[in-house]
Amino acid sequence: MNDQSFEDVVARLGAPDSGFDYDVEAWYFLRDGVDRAIAAASPGPDDNRHVNAAEICAALRDLALEQFGPMALLVLSQWGVFETADFGRMVSALVGEGVFSKSSGDSDKDFENVYDFEETFDRPYRPRGGRS
Repeated sequence: MNDQSFEDVVARLGAPDSGFDYDVEAWYFLRDGVDRAIAAASPGPDDNRHVNAAEICAALRDLALEQFGPMALLVLSQWGVFETADFGRMVSALVGEGVFSKSSGDSDKDFENVYDFEETFDRPYRPRGGRS
């Protein structure tokens, strides 16, 4: 890890010339989701808690639904996050900055197609057909 503050790293990654199109808020949201996933993980050797892409994506899904409910898809898209692979690109950038670490078995591809955003964030809130 490094001595940079998360705020400094996010300011750099959120800058228009960074190569990333994610809103600054998306980076903070990602950190909250990773923290949630880590808190839920069982400790490994030396009390280290490693989380994989599926666990991170699940924590981010739950966090988005709790915080934004039927607006989750809209909020995420406004932040430039359209698919779980975006979470992977963000995690990878933070690993590159020394904010997060990864194990040898981790891959950016692990974040691809974990779940569909439309199905996860929009479908549960659509009106059901028929009358009750």
